[in-house]
Amino acid sequence: QVQLVESGGGLVQPGGSLRLSCAASGSIFSINIMGWYRQAPGKQREFVADITSNGRTSYADSVKGRFAISRDNAKSTVYLQMNSLKPEDTAVYYCRLRGAGEFWGQGTQVTVSS
Repeated sequence: QVQLVESGGGLVQPGGSLRLSCAASGSIFSINIMGWYRQAPGKQREFVADITSNGRTSYADSVKGRFAISRDNAKSTVYLQMNSLKPEDTAVYYCRLRGAGEFWGQGTQVTVSS
């Protein structure tokens, strides 16, 4: 079993920055993809970004140039640096790990508002 614990969410003004972290523990397969998804009120969960265990990244068009995903394999942790935040980035952000199985974190709230 794998556990994912997100942290770093909060309230930020438009144009501000936040850094999310997701720490994985348990039976983690060495080759995996870790990523971030988000779900705004009344909307479906959507892909934000992911990163493979060898560092290849993918981003949703809506966050390209503003968000950066990275990972520390030694710590089994993935990060999401979010810059130039907009009100439409407001959502619950979820960490996902795909390896031997698929696992999700509990989510962390990000609110962008003045």
